[in-house]
Amino acid sequence: ALAPATVPSVDHLKLIETSSGAYSLTMPAGVLPVDPVVGELGHEPNGYFWDGIAQWLVQTELQGLEGLVEFDSEGGMFCAYGADRGALERLGVVMAAAVTDPGRLRSLLSAAEADGFEFDD
Repeated sequence: ALAPATVPSVDHLKLIETSSGAYSLTMPAGVLPVDPVVGELGHEPNGYFWDGIAQWLVQTELQGLEGLVEFDSEGGMFCAYGADRGALERLGVVMAAAVTDPGRLRSLLSAAEADGFEFDD
């Protein structure tokens, strides 16, 4: 009953039910197509960096997810979790664009930095 579900169109992002009614959206760090861009922009492409991107997205584009998604990333992995599968699916779709589109990632980073957002990478 705990079959993995994938977020559309991104191999790296996985949405799984970890226990009944509890879900995790995970992604390995350091193996993504946009990692060179992350480095170019002065950041480490680790789980903490992606955690910051996800938090920024929740604050700016996905405000309805505030309080529904929590984060527990580490150096080698991004991890968001919560009881609302739909919230994690929405985050996954928006994260997918940041992970696969260098232009999207650049614009997110410049907006976050212009706003004074601190990345903990």
